[in-house]
Amino acid sequence: MLDLRKFSSFTDFFVICTGASEPQLKAIANEIEDRLKKEHKVRPIGTDGYPLSQWVIADYGDVVVHIFHPEKRAHYRIEEMWNDAPRLKI
Repeated sequence: MLDLRKFSSFTDFFVICTGASEPQLKAIANEIEDRLKKEHKVRPIGTDGYPLSQWVIADYGDVVVHIFHPEKRAHYRIEEMWNDAPRLKI
């Protein structure tokens, strides 16, 4: 998890994770959406990339979730783009 509060005007946190396959990307995204809806009554503002792009993004306003296939994560290297942002363990 990247803490972007000092670096971004559009979100406070990025949660970045990896799924090994397209079905796993979809399963991770669905589980996050289901749990946030049930436990916190929160729904995504929007989602994109489901899952054929091998990069699923779910926007929850203050938190944006990025779920990558390993090759896409290595290619885009989001953590490096936001290198100054503190990393938080969850």
